[in-house]
Amino acid sequence: MTETSNTDLSGWRTRLAAMAASSADTDGAHDSAHLDRVWRTAQALLEHHPEADRLVVLAACYLHDLVNLPKNDPERDQASRRSARLARHQLAHLGFPADKLDAVAHAIEAHSFSAAIPAETIEAKIVQDADRMDGLGLVGLARMFYIAGRMESSLAHPSDPLGKERDFDDRRYSLDHIMVKLQKLPDMMQTDAARALGRERLAKLLAFREEFAAEWSGS
Repeated sequence: MTETSNTDLSGWRTRLAAMAASSADTDGAHDSAHLDRVWRTAQALLEHHPEADRLVVLAACYLHDLVNLPKNDPERDQASRRSARLARHQLAHLGFPADKLDAVAHAIEAHSFSAAIPAETIEAKIVQDADRMDGLGLVGLARMFYIAGRMESSLAHPSDPLGKERDFDDRRYSLDHIMVKLQKLPDMMQTDAARALGRERLAKLLAFREEFAAEWSGS
């Protein structure tokens, strides 16, 4: 494995960010700031895994959402595969190391929750963890409500926001998404460091959920 210097990484980051920006749409939950956060989290995880190829992780972090389909799109589970194909094509034209293309494509394919593709390399595990981490904590909370607004979902069930006497339905009620998906993420993290951080961030979401429900119900 060829080591990539910090200078080379910085240069590639500039080019990759520009490539991602050229394909971006108006989704504020999957914008350039999201990509920057995913890369920052990945860098923290890389400190625990010096064996990982940093350039592969960098490329996958910035290109994993090249094809971004809405959460309610029937082909949502194909988005990461399409992103991987597009990234491979664009990276090849950019002069990206050919021997790293397969690893980048796999990391992009495997990052998606809906695609359910197992992450088989340490690079893919780090990218998957870093992307999922952005769905937790207070930033994750803001993204959750933003996406719900785009999907025209209600904030919460009118009379039972905590779902004590009904099935959860996060397509209709945004608050339900915490229990339907987000509360599962920490235990699904691939790395020890991500599991620990994920549990810290989930605690904030669960505390918010209780406070929100109390205000919602007027107690």
